[in-house]
Amino acid sequence: MIGHHIAIQAKLRQYELVIIHRENSDLSKIADLDFESRVADLNNRGALIKSFEGLDSVVNAAAYYPTLPKPVSQELQTARHQMQFFIDAVKESQVKKALYVGGAIAIPKKPSGKADEEGTYATIPEGAAAYTQVKYLMDKMARDAGQAGLPIVVGIPSMCFGEYDYAPTTGRLIKDIANEELPAYINGLRNCIYTGDAARGLLLAIEKGTPGERYLIGAVNTDVKSVVEQICKQANVPMLEKTLSIKMAKLISKFEETRYAIFRGNPPKLSATAIAVLSQGQHLQLQKAKRELGFEAELDLEAMIFRAYQWFKKEGMIQ
Repeated sequence: MIGHHIAIQAKLRQYELVIIHRENSDLSKIADLDFESRVADLNNRGALIKSFEGLDSVVNAAAYYPTLPKPVSQELQTARHQMQFFIDAVKESQVKKALYVGGAIAIPKKPSGKADEEGTYATIPEGAAAYTQVKYLMDKMARDAGQAGLPIVVGIPSMCFGEYDYAPTTGRLIKDIANEELPAYINGLRNCIYTGDAARGLLLAIEKGTPGERYLIGAVNTDVKSVVEQICKQANVPMLEKTLSIKMAKLISKFEETRYAIFRGNPPKLSATAIAVLSQGQHLQLQKAKRELGFEAELDLEAMIFRAYQWFKKEGMIQ
């Protein structure tokens, strides 16, 4: 979703677009774009270096994150290899600027107030969910490489709602509520942004950002309850009143992951990654992107939910 919007914004800004994708990627989902196709994989160092050759700028919008339950050591090994290969490809191809699209979960949750780009874990947060540890590791590797002289900037979009969310990712909340398939939700603080706005901010980060620095790209400090209210209003369904505590969600997640580990079948709907994202939400301070990049989001919460909802409806994902 984010990569698709970045590609659209790049074309609007008159860039020549190259999309680097896996060999088995379904390119029909990006048929609206005019681009040169190059095949590579974040697990193939040589192919990645070759795919970067001749490019001025590169955006990594496909960084690794855990999906199915695996040992944390295995998840970290995959993340470390993929990020190192990305860093190597930036160095060997001599691109002028590279952007790693990171996750806000790499910034520790503040007990009060708004989090900013300066928040860091002193060491890898052992004991935290694999998703948190993976995002911490890749964030640190990208920033360290930038501070060591490579032209790598870290752009961190907040919770995105918008078109092209085929998986779906954050849009699953819209899809499930609109179809009245979600029995309860987990409330908590959030910063949300329209994905098109996020893409515009990320492009500004690659154009104007300082290597080794992070830039938070967000819009509206809100909470999940307000998001749910907007979705129910757009979908014209009864307000979803029932909430689930993080403690109960963790118990359900543990049960589902144990069931999957023993019996396989359908992957857990409430995964450890989902719990990590939901429990670590917080409000964000966005002044750095405004000051250094000249970025401000345009769409408010109602508008971003409306656009995402209309896209899901058009795609037939909402009945």
